[in-house]
Amino acid sequence: MVSVNAGAAWAKHLFPLVGAQGVTAVRVGLAAAIMLAIVRPWRRLPARRDALNLLVYGLMLGCMNLLIYAAFARIPIGVAVAIEVVGPLAVVVLSSRRARDLGWVLLAALGLWLLAPVHAGVPPLDPLGVAYALGAAFCWAMYIVFGKRVSGLNGGHAVAWGMLAAALFTVPVGVAHAGAALLDSSVLLGGLAVAVLSSALPYTLEMAALAKLPQRVFGILVSAGPAFAALAGFVVLGEMLTFMQWLAIALVIVACGGAAATAK
Repeated sequence: MVSVNAGAAWAKHLFPLVGAQGVTAVRVGLAAAIMLAIVRPWRRLPARRDALNLLVYGLMLGCMNLLIYAAFARIPIGVAVAIEVVGPLAVVVLSSRRARDLGWVLLAALGLWLLAPVHAGVPPLDPLGVAYALGAAFCWAMYIVFGKRVSGLNGGHAVAWGMLAAALFTVPVGVAHAGAALLDSSVLLGGLAVAVLSSALPYTLEMAALAKLPQRVFGILVSAGPAFAALAGFVVLGEMLTFMQWLAIALVIVACGGAAATAK
């Protein structure tokens, strides 16, 4: 959580140079190159039944990065992640299938409602930024589902193949948007830092966690993401949130953590 959100906040510094799409392309492309060079997954090719899951896992990873960076460009990081983390909440609730978990959904919905600019002291949010964050929430949910399916493989191999699939999707999008600007030294160096902090390191750790932890425990840990994101936005970018926004983030965190803690 610390690594991925610090990298996300740093990535926002690069948006004026190559846009959210360009930063995503550099981050994912360099992370894929790092993982392939270290792990060399071609030495043990995945079974045919795992190949499709790895492909979907990688595509969801790439889409999640594109969408959440597009959201970061339009709304505060802490708010965007508070919306995005609804994806893992949906995974927990749908897997538990108990009526009482509807309460956690309603609590998260209350938190999201407090983010709406209909309350005193709540600044308006860019609607497109909110839509991007919701799209990232869906991709995060699918990332967890398919990540769990391939977590039985060697963790490094699964992440390397997934990052390769994500790079094959995101790099062309970034090149189409930013072109030769992606080769600027400042962009490459900044992108390398973001690739390590926000992709190579945390995804490897997440895969190891998914292999060793129940999905419930993983969901509890992930639920703290919005708080880390908001703090990273404040420390790195100076993004100031209102009391109502912090309250909304807290409600989403309690809903996600509570759902994960009480899920079977």
